[in-house]
Amino acid sequence: MFNYIFSYICFMTELTKAEEQLMLILWEREKGFVKDLLEAYPEPKPAYNTVSTIVRILESKGFVGYRPFGKSHEYYPLVSKDEYRSFSTEKLMEGYFSGSPSRLLSFFIENKDLDASALDEMLRLIKESKS
Repeated sequence: MFNYIFSYICFMTELTKAEEQLMLILWEREKGFVKDLLEAYPEPKPAYNTVSTIVRILESKGFVGYRPFGKSHEYYPLVSKDEYRSFSTEKLMEGYFSGSPSRLLSFFIENKDLDASALDEMLRLIKESKS
């Protein structure tokens, strides 16, 4: 099972902004028909055909599955939000921080005006993960 998950994550592709927006809706709703997904978009909403096209692209990329209901399909995520978050974070670290978690953390400390309570929370999380 681990080898399957590992190999799947290794071949996962980065989502476009439009695909990611749709996946965020699908992760929140857990399933839905195109019309349901369209309703969840903020204004200005994309066209029905646009959402339908994006969901089919996500299906071809292996992010979305479906259950047929007559001529309609109910879509659901095949990749969890946590799996994609891990993939995206790893890609971010590799691409911009030479694979170094400490460089990533240093960037946030130096560039994001973190206050003492946020730094204390990070330190607490680090200590908890080590025990």
